[in-house]
Amino acid sequence: MKGYESRLKKIYREQIAPELFKEFGYTSPMQTPRLEKIVVSMGVGEALQNKKLLDAAIDDLTLITGQKAVKTKARKSIANFKIREGQEIGAKVTLRGTMMYEFLDRLVNVALPRVKDFRGVNQNAFDGHGNYSLGITEQIIFPEIDFDKIERVAGLNIVIVTTAGTDAEAKAFLARFGMPFRK
Repeated sequence: MKGYESRLKKIYREQIAPELFKEFGYTSPMQTPRLEKIVVSMGVGEALQNKKLLDAAIDDLTLITGQKAVKTKARKSIANFKIREGQEIGAKVTLRGTMMYEFLDRLVNVALPRVKDFRGVNQNAFDGHGNYSLGITEQIIFPEIDFDKIERVAGLNIVIVTTAGTDAEAKAFLARFGMPFRK
């Protein structure tokens, strides 16, 4: 894989970065927003009764992202949900580098168009620091998932962390990658 550069990274380097540099009037190329990481997570509350669901979630996340998922543990006890501190209740994957660009490419160009009645993603889901959060209700929109082999349909959360200073910069940045924002 030496010398390989993903399609989106090449587009970023050749087109997106120079456009953003001009549009926002940066004084240094290092001010230009770039992707830092993408975190894909899945909460499996039912894993307390059925451990197979957590293993299935890890397998699904591994298939979707191409990287091994890790189990996440509860940080504190919540009596109403019968959760104790330290119990395994979810899975997550942190993508960086080439894997991150490949995942974003598949998310924007393959998975999101497969969502039923899709009208675009919410443009108000920025956190104030240039990071974008996206919730997906069904993991079956990804073509890697075989519908017949899944334990249960589950949702997942995707957080796109950028180096953009403001939400406006991050929105312009992600829109150039092809993120289909709702009008």
